Amino acid sequence: MGQSVLFGGLLLIATGLAAARGAGWSLISLAVVLMAVFVCGMVWHRRLAPALVAAWVGLMFALLLVLMWLAPEFLWVAFPLWMVAAATLPLLVALLLAAVTVAMSVTVLVLADGHSIGTVLGPVTGALVAIGIARGVIMLEREMQENQRLLRELVGAQHETARLQREAGVLEERARLAHDIHDTLAQGFSSVVLLARAATREPEQERKDEYLHQIEQSAATNLADARRVVYALAPENPGAGGIAEPLTRLTEEAANAIGATASVRIDPQLPRLATTSEVALLHGAQGALANVRQHSGATRLALELVRSGDEVRLDVVDDGKGFDPANRRERSRGGGYGLTALRERLALLGGTLEVESEPGGGTAVSLSVPLRVAGEGS
Repeated sequence: MGQSVLFGGLLLIATGLAAARGAGWSLISLAVVLMAVFVCGMVWHRRLAPALVAAWVGLMFALLLVLMWLAPEFLWVAFPLWMVAAATLPLLVALLLAAVTVAMSVTVLVLADGHSIGTVLGPVTGALVAIGIARGVIMLEREMQENQRLLRELVGAQHETARLQREAGVLEERARLAHDIHDTLAQGFSSVVLLARAATREPEQERKDEYLHQIEQSAATNLADARRVVYALAPENPGAGGIAEPLTRLTEEAANAIGATASVRIDPQLPRLATTSEVALLHGAQGALANVRQHSGATRLALELVRSGDEVRLDVVDDGKGFDPANRRERSRGGGYGLTALRERLALLGGTLEVESEPGGGTAVSLSVPLRVAGEGS
C-alpha cells in the first residue's frame, strides 16, 4: 500500500512538472500507461507466475527509462520501482534492474546539470536504500509468518495435551468406578445370589425365611452403596451447598446401618467448589464412612467440612473400637476401601489423608484438598 501511494504520488508530481515545462501529450500518455501497468500488476502479481511477474516489472522499468530520457522529472519515480523489484524478484535480478536504472539516472543528470559527486551518489544511494527497505520488509514478513506458524503449532500442541489429559482423566475415572463397583455392588450382589441359591435348596420354611431376611438386608445395603456411587459421580447441586446434601445422606446412612447417632457440620461460608474438589471429597467421605460401617462398631459418628486457609478439610470421627494404624494391613480389593487407595486418589489432586486411631479409642480420618472455586478448574 505504501509503495503504491509513493509511486502514484511521485509519478503524478513528475507528470505535472513535465507538463508545466511544456511536455507533449505523448509523454503524459506514456506516464498514464505506466500508472495503469503498475496498478494492474499490484492487483494481480500475487497470482501470476514468476516469469510473468518479471515481465511486468521489466515493462515498468522500460517505460520509466523512456520517461526519464524524455524528462528528468521522472528520475525519482525509480525509487518506488526499485522497492517493487526487490520485493517481487530475486535479489540479483532486482540489483541488475537497479543498476541499469541508476546508469540511466546518472546519464540524465550529467546531461542536465553536468558531472558531480552528487550526480552519482544520489541515484546509487537511493537504489540501495530502496532495495534494503524492501528486503527488510520481506524478512519481517517471513519472520512474522514463522512466528504465526509456531504459534499455531503451540496452540495445536496445547489442544492435543488437553485432549490427552481429558482422555487420561476418563480412563482414571473408569478405573476408579470399576474399583468402587467391585468393592461394593459386585460383592453385595454376590451375597444376594448365594443367599438366594441357599434359600431355594433349603427345605425348612423357617430357615428359608431367615435367608429371605438376609437377602433383604443385603439388598438394602447394596442399594445404599449404589446411592453412594451415584452421589460421588453426580452430586445434585455443585458447590458447597450441593455437596452438603450427599455428605449428610452418606453419614446418616452409615450411622443408621450400625445404629449410631450422627452429626454433620458443613461450613456455611464455604464457597462453591470445583467439580474435581467435590468428587474427591465425596470419594473420600464414601471410603471413610464405608470403613466406619464395616469395622468401627461406633455409637456416635460426626462429619465436618470446613475451609482451612487455602484448603478444604473433611473430618470423619467415630467413637468405635479403633485400631493401630502402624500395624493395620490394607484390605484386599474384594474386602473394602483401603486407606492407601484413598490416599493415592487424594494425592492426584494435591490433597492429603491423615488417620488418627488407637484400639478402643475411636478413629478420626481427616482429608484435605486444595481450595478450588468453581470456574477455576474442572
